[in-house]
Amino acid sequence: MSEYFQKLRTRTKAFFSFNTKQVGTVALYGSGFLLIGAAFVGISTDFNPVIYEQIVADVTPEILKKDPVWPLPLDIDAYNQKMLSLAHYMPPQPQVASTTASTTPQVALPVSTETMSVSVPKSLWPAPAAYPNGGAILPFSRIIAYYGNFYSTRMGVLGEYSKEVVVQKLKDEVAAWTKADPETPAIPAIHYIAAVAQADAGKLGYYRAQMPDAEMEKALTMANEIDGLLFLDLQIGKSTIENELPAISEFLKKPNVHLGLDPEFSMKYGDAPGHVIGTFDATDINYAIEYLAQIVRDNKLPPKILVIHRFTQDMVTNYQNIKPLPEVQVVMDMDGWGEPAKKKGTYNRVIYPEPVQFTGVKLFYGNDLKAPSTRLLTMDEVLNLTPSPIYIQYQ
Repeated sequence: MSEYFQKLRTRTKAFFSFNTKQVGTVALYGSGFLLIGAAFVGISTDFNPVIYEQIVADVTPEILKKDPVWPLPLDIDAYNQKMLSLAHYMPPQPQVASTTASTTPQVALPVSTETMSVSVPKSLWPAPAAYPNGGAILPFSRIIAYYGNFYSTRMGVLGEYSKEVVVQKLKDEVAAWTKADPETPAIPAIHYIAAVAQADAGKLGYYRAQMPDAEMEKALTMANEIDGLLFLDLQIGKSTIENELPAISEFLKKPNVHLGLDPEFSMKYGDAPGHVIGTFDATDINYAIEYLAQIVRDNKLPPKILVIHRFTQDMVTNYQNIKPLPEVQVVMDMDGWGEPAKKKGTYNRVIYPEPVQFTGVKLFYGNDLKAPSTRLLTMDEVLNLTPSPIYIQYQ
């Protein structure tokens, strides 16, 4: 990788300094259908979108300072090599000349075009998708995220422990993952459930509770303090992505804030959350991608990341129509819990055969240890999945 890109990547944590001013309903959690209480307050946010450009100017070669370009360029060779590595691609061995006919099949070399990333003929992975703009986090770093909601001790790590314990545990996990795969340094993330599916319809009949902006500020502050990322996760109930995204749009304008969508609680067909598993179509996901992309373009930001949770086939329909953009990287996150063999089976049945761009895995500190399971997937087991997950979430 060129000196320029190495220098730019070492400065990414400087993106995460911002000027902000801080300013019931019963909610139902996903896999455990947990009821929680929530109160609502307002927020006023003062964001300076030029901070990213200031940092870019500091690390950009003189030729680009004199003739500024946007978006930033991508080190395509480094990107391609990393994507092949995640897919566990083994380059073909040189053929030894022989006077006898060989029955060994020939392995085709990877191919790519100017706009579509590297791919291997007759192989699902790497998934051909648009190259990201420069400044992309993936696949150069692996994201290690702690998930949950501050109101609940049972929705995940974020509400189960104090802030100090969460931060230390997350730092320890990040260090362990970096040690397990030094070629892909790990970075921390807070994955906060910003809209929580609920048992009650509420005034609008949406069966979801939007979390107070002050709680999202709390999550952002935590992410900033560890030089990390923030993911705001939406369980939309009977609402729509179109309705829900504007509520978090000011946060999404910040360079280190990204998006998560949970199809399990997208109740397209009239059921209340918790009775059936919900679904998103590629049309819904593409709307979110374009929404994020417009924010990136308008504010001259590095690419956003969109995480889609999934543990059944029907949770995401028409996957082949999902279109990652240069401004938005897409992660399909295997969200199921259970013993290691079951989790590997779900990954291989749901995630592997339907490639989009990147993959992730959720590890449950509690549910993954329920009988008959006796342990979580090890880091080596996760890294040896095909493709190797680039996003790891702990609940």
